[in-house]
Amino acid sequence: MTESSRDSGPRRRLSLRDQIDCVPVYVVWETTLACNLKCVHCGSRAGHRRANELSTGECIEVIRQLAELGTREITIIGGEAFIRRDWLTLIRAIRDRGIDCTMQTGGYKLSREMIKAAVDAGLLGLGVSVDGLQALHDRLRGVPGSYREAMRVLEDCRSLGLIASVNTQITSTVMPELAELMDIIVAAGARYWQVQLTVAMGNAVDHDEILLQPFELSTLMPLLADLHQRGRERNLVLLPGNNVGYFGPYDVLWRGPDRGYYSGCPAGQNAIGLEADGTLKGCPSLATDRYGAGDVRDTPIAELWATHPALQFNRNRGVEDLWGFCRSCYYAEACRGGCTWTADSLLGRRGNNPYCHHRVLTLAERGIRERVVKVEEAPSLPFATGRFALVEEPIPAAETPPVEVHCA
Repeated sequence: MTESSRDSGPRRRLSLRDQIDCVPVYVVWETTLACNLKCVHCGSRAGHRRANELSTGECIEVIRQLAELGTREITIIGGEAFIRRDWLTLIRAIRDRGIDCTMQTGGYKLSREMIKAAVDAGLLGLGVSVDGLQALHDRLRGVPGSYREAMRVLEDCRSLGLIASVNTQITSTVMPELAELMDIIVAAGARYWQVQLTVAMGNAVDHDEILLQPFELSTLMPLLADLHQRGRERNLVLLPGNNVGYFGPYDVLWRGPDRGYYSGCPAGQNAIGLEADGTLKGCPSLATDRYGAGDVRDTPIAELWATHPALQFNRNRGVEDLWGFCRSCYYAEACRGGCTWTADSLLGRRGNNPYCHHRVLTLAERGIRERVVKVEEAPSLPFATGRFALVEEPIPAAETPPVEVHCA
């Protein structure tokens, strides 16, 4: 958001009425699959535009329907959203309907003039992807110079008075760089830093060596807690993505007391994902073949939202839908297996998520840890998944089991 438009909180923050009525408050919209980066972790395998992307007129009709459903914020993404020629028209149309518009970008070739034009059109916030220090970022993003461009975009946002955020993929190699990266983010003037675990989808399946192993959460979570506390002192808020958790000793730092405890996957409850060809999903990251709810050209969004099973799965989801460790977990009723995307992409079935801090700590008390091993490749399609085996093994004798530390 701009400096002058800040208020007490984001409009997408959910009320009890939103939750009861399942209002699609927040929409993430892939406006094109075209992209100028070649990210090795890209779940959508972005690069070329889809064969049948929505026209400008069809996009404006989508915006009208979302406004009628009560949507309060739309984040446009890609691919790379600004590659679409009418991207400024879409921002204006979103704002004209009274909906906040934000954007996520890799930042490569996004000029200061383009950012200024977006602000003038009504863009309220820009999230820039930074996945490590320069060498790591450029390797993961597949384009030399992409790090410098991302840093330049952050500086341009500061000069234009647009409050920027940074998004970082947590891969197997980034942990040693996070502290220095935070210093750089603070110096660049970003106010928010969201971290998210890289998920086994699309290109990340092809490069599974970049995936964090579940047991590595015992190192990651205390590190993120420390960075969160240090960030507070420097006017930077570190936020966990929906697949960073759950119910470990540090959750209170970033999810409470004002945000409350983690309450389960929001896909299809208060969130919508929309692909560039009009395919509607409950979350933009979910596998299209299993969670696509139909084409908005053929069926009104309100009808799909109210009736389609692919959007309904979370609304009456309970412990009976869980399996493995998650089924008998103390927090099962609240958590419901954590992030659907993470578990479903990894194991081909939602409801059992090994990327859970509470789970890692509980297993460690028994001298056990879990790791994932690829057993099936993913098809060369957007949002395609392979298959991974979950291996349970003794913690090596040389490693000390993590100790649970309770934060006030």
